[in-house]
Amino acid sequence: MGAEITYREIGDVTIIDVSGRITLGEGSSSFREVIHDLVKRGQKLFLLNLAEVSFIDGSGIAELVSAFTTVANHGGQLKLLSPTARVRDLLQITKLYTVFEVFDDEAEAVRSFGS
Repeated sequence: MGAEITYREIGDVTIIDVSGRITLGEGSSSFREVIHDLVKRGQKLFLLNLAEVSFIDGSGIAELVSAFTTVANHGGQLKLLSPTARVRDLLQITKLYTVFEVFDDEAEAVRSFGS
């Protein structure tokens, strides 16, 4: 089973809730499509909620980096919310903790974007 992706908005911040697996194939491609669609609509501030991600592989990590780059190239910001232990481990191993801002509290993360 691939990733299930929904999104909601709090002010100017789009919160993307991901559950399931972000892996090579369907999970990562659907994730990519959602990001590109939202950026095309003019969204700039993204909070990626990873609390329900059960598994992520190397291609999933690559999709996170690609999403970060796409959003940044359009003048936006992408931050991570509640990554699971597996995602945290991969972020540390790949040194991507230096790239992504990571939060455990949704309200704090939304406030971090400022107004």
